[in-house]
Formats: sequence, C-alpha cells, structure tokens
Amino acid sequence: MAVVVLLVASYTATLHAWWQQRSEISALEQANRQAEQDIDELHDEIDRWDDPAFIKQQARDRFGWVMPGEVGYRVIGVDGQLQGEVGRLDDPPSQADRAWYGKLWGSVEQAGEPPTSPEEQNPDEVLENP
Repeated sequence: MAVVVLLVASYTATLHAWWQQRSEISALEQANRQAEQDIDELHDEIDRWDDPAFIKQQARDRFGWVMPGEVGYRVIGVDGQLQGEVGRLDDPPSQADRAWYGKLWGSVEQAGEPPTSPEEQNPDEVLENP
C-alpha cells in the first residue's frame, strides 16, 4: 500500500508540472499569434501610407486641410469652442531653459568625468547636464 501511495504522489507532481507547462505553451502560442497579427496590421498600414490618396485623406482628417478651390467649414458652439474632432499639430519643442553658455559649461564639466562606452554616451545628454 505504501508503494502505491508513493507512486501516486510522485506521478501527481509530475502530472502537475506537465499540465502547468502545457498551459504556459498554449499561452505563448496565443501571444505569438497575436504578435503575428499585429505585425500583419502594421505592414498593411505601411502599405496604405504608400498611397497618395490615403496621405491626402489623413491630412484632411488630422489637420483639417482642404484642396485648392474647396471651402472648409468649422462648427463653433455657443461657448466659442470648435465642435467635433479638431486636428491639431503637436506643440513645437520648447527652448532649453539654460542659455548657450550654461550648456557650454555643462560640456566642460562632463569632459572632466571618466569616459563611457559609445553605446552609453549621448551627445544631447552631455550638453543638457549642468
């Protein structure tokens, strides 16, 4: 009887490990299928950007552009705000708070530190560090 209980206990642990590995494998296979589907969708989007008509449509939708000879309309609400989706350009990058001589002094201070490997060194960070 003790031998049977010992065999059942050892097989139970093995069966549990097998079952857990099978569930991990199926989850990873599902993640692979999802990643392949995402890649296909991105390739389709890249192909759409090669079409001039798609680019014109995106410019119209995102920025509110109109073709020469067309009249563009915007609906303004009672509160004076534009109604509906309004395409906006991103804000321009802000100027650095420090003047040019502050950046220059930061590069002088950085020059006194030991060199880093080329993968870690970023010229923009060298100029921005105080």
